[in-house]
Amino acid sequence: MDTHNRRPPIIDMTPEGEFREPPLRQPGRFDRVLARVGGVAILLAVIAGGLVLAALAVLSLAVLLPIAIVAAAIGAGSLWWRMRRARSTGGGVPPGPGGRVMRFVIIRR
Repeated sequence: MDTHNRRPPIIDMTPEGEFREPPLRQPGRFDRVLARVGGVAILLAVIAGGLVLAALAVLSLAVLLPIAIVAAAIGAGSLWWRMRRARSTGGGVPPGPGGRVMRFVIIRR
């Protein structure tokens, strides 16, 4: 590297010993266009991200809803079958004022 042709840096100081900032370069037309295009691109990226999240929510709902419906149908069928069998055997509970009463027993281990 040729160090003889390099200019030394210009240090601009005030009489009080503080450094002066170099004057800011005014943005040109191309800089303004790039800033606007970048802003629009960021806005589109945020909108696309929101749409992706909404699509994932719909997809998870579409996957989980049939599972929940099948599980509810199995649970309702199980309860219906137990009540039917309990009615046929008498259930071991004396009838109440509105008909037979169903008691559930929870066994804790």
